Amino acid sequence: MDKFLLEIIEAISIASFLKREEKLPYVRLAIRKTDILKIFLLILWETKSLDNSKYIQISEKLSEIGKMLGGWNGNLSAPKQNSSNKSEEK
Repeated sequence: MDKFLLEIIEAISIASFLKREEKLPYVRLAIRKTDILKIFLLILWETKSLDNSKYIQISEKLSEIGKMLGGWNGNLSAPKQNSSNKSEEK
């Protein structure tokens, strides 16, 4: 799990310094790694290797991270809006 967490942090860090058009693969990588981490967390909880309170605490944080990454992914996937396109539409 530590490895996945570090890979998520690395992908987010890389994406944050890239140009807009280069960010998407790293954001999607972070989303995939977050999903895998959620699965591992669930396995730990189901095998009683992690108590309920710790599971809830960690899963809430991972859910929040997932929502933020999903929003970032959506923003990057949407067509880029610029002022010249808006004036042409009028």
